[in-house]
Parts: sequence; structure tokens; C-alpha cells
Amino acid sequence: MEKFENLDPKKQQKILDSALMEFAENGFGQASTNRIVKNAGIGKGMLFYYFKNKKDLYEYLVDYSMNFIINEYLSLVDINESDFIKRMRDAAQIKMKAQLENEHTFNFMGTFMLTKDLDLPPHLQKRYEHLQQQGYALLYEGIDKTLFRKDVDVDKAFNLIRWGVDGYQQNLLQKLQGKKMTELDLKPYWDEFYEYLDILKKSFYTN
Repeated sequence: MEKFENLDPKKQQKILDSALMEFAENGFGQASTNRIVKNAGIGKGMLFYYFKNKKDLYEYLVDYSMNFIINEYLSLVDINESDFIKRMRDAAQIKMKAQLENEHTFNFMGTFMLTKDLDLPPHLQKRYEHLQQQGYALLYEGIDKTLFRKDVDVDKAFNLIRWGVDGYQQNLLQKLQGKKMTELDLKPYWDEFYEYLDILKKSFYTN
């Protein structure tokens, strides 16, 4: 992919955003390279100068998206934090920042993860499995279960807390859609988020 990666970064990002958006909205089978080149403002011949075919482009996007999510999200979460709610709080902040900066990548990965029977090359399949393992470790590895009340089913509490955090985050993303990060004061939103986490703590943790 040397030819593509030697492009001017702005032009490169425009092509990436257009392709990520197209595959996110339509999946691999229904995605149109005509729409990709139209939105990217390039000729179709140029797209296939950089990528051999649609599948080649798709696999590049899978690799690109996994790199972004690992580097800008998963690897930044402190898995030494043994308090599940605190870890979810930190993870949500990191994910929110990454998602606001590159929403197309997260949307693409969401569609990709829901797609069955994709024939990925072995190196990408292995990386994807590793990504899933990292995601699981981020949620559950090293958690101090003694913080939870003894009358609480810890696994169900994990799910309820995670769903609550995810739900708040999705609601916040909708509110902030189209706004620039540089113009946002996120403090009121995080203060509200911490209030919800305090309620979860009182519900599930020992005093």
C-alpha cells in the first residue's frame, strides 16, 4: 500500500473517510466504489491504482481500523485498575475521545463485527481474534469482585454497569454529533456521568 500511504495526508484521510462511511452504511456486499470515489473527489481509476479491488480496499480498512482502536483506545485503558466501575469510567472517556475524533472508524468496525462469513486473510483473522481478547481483558481481567455486595450476581452486575455506561455514551455522542472537539466543554457531561456511576456504586458495591 506504499502508493496510497505516500499520498498527501489530507487526501489520504478523505479517501479513508469516504470508504469507511460507505462500508459502514452498506456492508461489504452492497458497498459501492462509485459512491466512494464520488464522495472522496477522485476518479475510479485512481482508487484502483491504490487498491487492487474492493476486497483489497476493505481489508486495508479492517487493518487500519484495528490499529486505530488498539492504539487510540484499548491500549490506553489501565487494566491494573481493579475497580470495575472506575475502569469503565476511564475506558468510556478514552473511547469517547477516540470516537469523536474518528467516528467513521468506529462505525465501520461496528458493521464489520456484525458481518458473518467474511473471508479474511489469516493474518487479519488472527489480529481480529487478538482484538477481541484485548476487549475482553479490558472488561474483566483483574477485577476485584470483593467490591460487590455478596447478594449480587457479579456477572449480571457487570452487564448492567457496562450497558449503562455504553447507553450513556451513545446518548452523549448523539448530542455532540457534528460539533468540533475544540469547541466543546465536556466537563458538565462528565460530571453528570459520574453522578450515574455513583448510583451504580451504591446499587452494587458494599458500603
